[in-house]
Amino acid sequence: MISFQTVSLRYGDKQVLDQFTLDIPTDQITCLHGPSGSGKTTLLRILAGLVTPDSGTITGRPQKPAMLFQEDRLLPHFTAAENIAAVLPKSQAAEARIWLDRVGLAQDAALHPGELSGGMCRRVALARALAYGRDFLLLDEPFTGLDMALTEQMAALIRKTGLPALVVTHSLAEIELLGGRLLAVDGPPLRVSNA
Repeated sequence: MISFQTVSLRYGDKQVLDQFTLDIPTDQITCLHGPSGSGKTTLLRILAGLVTPDSGTITGRPQKPAMLFQEDRLLPHFTAAENIAAVLPKSQAAEARIWLDRVGLAQDAALHPGELSGGMCRRVALARALAYGRDFLLLDEPFTGLDMALTEQMAALIRKTGLPALVVTHSLAEIELLGGRLLAVDGPPLRVSNA
């Protein structure tokens, strides 16, 4: 169980978290659903170790989380396969093509991000996060740019990994596809209305 206990964080004059308390299971997919700017992404960034709260405690934090950012963050001079291989041990670099096949891009392994559509880049970024996935997935709007058929396929792939996850999404349909526990949020500061 990941436990946020009276966690506060301020960006300038904006209070993003104010004495925020929440328990997040580490044995299932949990989905944060709410308006833009409410603090959902900040929560992911804290768990990834990219942001340090001003006060409060967090226990049970994942030791080796994989994060999919809102932006794809692909390395432009690497091919699709090389982008995935970059997070794998050298001895497992060949698995990059397996992950590309799982997201329906096996034939595009040698293409660079600039040669791929936005939806294709998103799938490469998702494949990279899943390939790296160690003990917990932090997924920020994982299906951006994907049509419903691809969203269904990618949601099934995420479920198939069996990894617990915290997913930020604006779509209730995506939450249903992921089979995740819904946490409706509002803010700032971030508040959970159905924890």
